[in-house]
Amino acid sequence: MPVAIHAEGLVKHFGDVRAVDGVGLDVPRGSVLGLLGPNGAGKTTIVRMLTTLLRPDAGRAEVAGFDVLKDPDGVRRSIGLSGQFAAVDDYLTGRENLQMVGQLYQLSARDAKARAKELLERFDLAKAADRTAKTYSGGMRRRLDLAATLVIRPPVMVMDEPTTGLDPRNRLALWGVIQDLVKSGTTLLLTTQYLEEADHLAHEICVIDHGRVIARGTSDHLKSQIGRERVEVVVHRRDDIAGAREVLTARARGEVTIDDHMRRLTVPVTGGARLLADVIRDLDERGIEIDDIGLRRPTLDDVFISLTGRAAEADEPGDAAENDQTEDQPVKETVK
Repeated sequence: MPVAIHAEGLVKHFGDVRAVDGVGLDVPRGSVLGLLGPNGAGKTTIVRMLTTLLRPDAGRAEVAGFDVLKDPDGVRRSIGLSGQFAAVDDYLTGRENLQMVGQLYQLSARDAKARAKELLERFDLAKAADRTAKTYSGGMRRRLDLAATLVIRPPVMVMDEPTTGLDPRNRLALWGVIQDLVKSGTTLLLTTQYLEEADHLAHEICVIDHGRVIARGTSDHLKSQIGRERVEVVVHRRDDIAGAREVLTARARGEVTIDDHMRRLTVPVTGGARLLADVIRDLDERGIEIDDIGLRRPTLDDVFISLTGRAAEADEPGDAAENDQTEDQPVKETVK
């Protein structure tokens, strides 16, 4: 399958910190690659190299067929970039923001106006089109920022933590927009710390830690690698916790975890649905009434912690090296 983004051996230093250490990526056209990693892992630095905002110290990369070093203008003409913060002008209206971006891309005034109208309707901003952006909610600003990246219909989109700070409703709405883009043929490189987001949107997931790729595959593939199916039981009466623990211990492949307050017992198992049926039978034979029971597969959080030893939101000393470099600062102003 043709690739829209190809990188091999990317390296970037910030002083003594090796922020990116030999990263290689391939993103097939019309697909979504989720780039996951703790803060400071190198995700944003990779994005900035692929979008020509930083020069790699070593390695090479092509985006939409253009070499990021040999033809950066070709790359810029072919991408839309949505950074970690909405890059909109607070003192322009939503309509004016989009028309300005269109004219910066040398669309005629008429075409820029028509494209702005189309995007405002597509992103459910038509009613607020003539309000200044500073009056927009966080979710509206995010949608306006994403609309601005689509003024020229780029074949490749790069989104660096696009839903950070959004409430669940706005996050779901933005997910819907992203899915529609991909269905229309857009290729997306997505960095995120919301593992549910990567699980929901990404065709493949690439886990970065300390500037290196440590795992790659589909969500199901990564989950299957660590195993760890578990049975969760919520008993109706707290007095039955001890009996339920005995039942689960007999079937367990690890320690039973008990949340006394919630009357919930959790245990790692193997055997899938057949074992779950056995547990239900054993509990029934003991007369233990349950409020809930289920077989839970590993989550991406489980995968992430297994691979990196920490949760996705964990800070690390490398954050300063990745996020506070002076040369990185123009990211939100220089590319749209």
